[in-house]
Amino acid sequence: MMDEALRRALEGTRGPVAEVHPVGGGCIHDAARVRFADGEERFVKWNRSAPSDMFPAEAAGLRALAETGALRVPGDPEAGNRDGLRFLSMEAIDEGSRGSEFFRRFGRGLAQLHRRSPSERHGFDHDNYIGSTPQPNGWLEDGVEFVRTRRLGHQLEIARSRGRSEWRLDRLGKRLLDRLEEWLGGLDEPPCLLHGDLWSGNFLVEEGGVPVLVDPAVYYGHREADLAMTRLFGGFPPEFYRAYEEVWPLPPGSEDRIAIHQLYHLLNHLNLFGGSYRSGCLRILDRLVG
Repeated sequence: MMDEALRRALEGTRGPVAEVHPVGGGCIHDAARVRFADGEERFVKWNRSAPSDMFPAEAAGLRALAETGALRVPGDPEAGNRDGLRFLSMEAIDEGSRGSEFFRRFGRGLAQLHRRSPSERHGFDHDNYIGSTPQPNGWLEDGVEFVRTRRLGHQLEIARSRGRSEWRLDRLGKRLLDRLEEWLGGLDEPPCLLHGDLWSGNFLVEEGGVPVLVDPAVYYGHREADLAMTRLFGGFPPEFYRAYEEVWPLPPGSEDRIAIHQLYHLLNHLNLFGGSYRSGCLRILDRLVG
């Protein structure tokens, strides 16, 4: 059921609400598809306990992705706050079926997104969230230091503070941080704009088999970080990766670098959901520095 404060907030900006259809599947926020009296339909998600900067950061991420013109994102994202109820409203996407060319189209689009968005620095102009975990994005020219401090070091510190770590994870994690230069230091590519959390739950299929990116955690970083997340939790089909490499082949050594970026997401899942993800973290650490 939509909160009345949210209904009033939406009606104050877009007119009377005609219909509300709850949408399931989210693990953090409530969500609904809302039709207004003038026929416009919007996707809205809301949360009274969301940090004040969470939805504005997500809206900014959607706008940044849209500016590349490489992949579709929901248009006109608007973050708001009504009586302490924070929400994000955006274009509603009419979903369709994938079709045989969907993942090839998606892989090419992701490669184009990365190629069209080179940056001189790693990070973003504000912090955001990876799931519900704060994600620091302060600008750094040194990509190794960015991964060391803003990504892996940050998650390892959270694990220690929440009691999710243990002596072996701490020891191997520190060893990897000390040796990151061996894998990331020789990468001769500029950072590029990343979706930041690209797994199978964070894209839609629009009518016509068009890939649509949602729920971003954007920043400028190594492009292999996006590919790393796509290969966790079942991965995407092989044609996605073949299509990506047709547009922009990966440089040598990508397997180890992808593992490092996967560790970031596994540590985040450890911190969010508990010890069942510790073994995955340790497998990567053992392989690289064990």
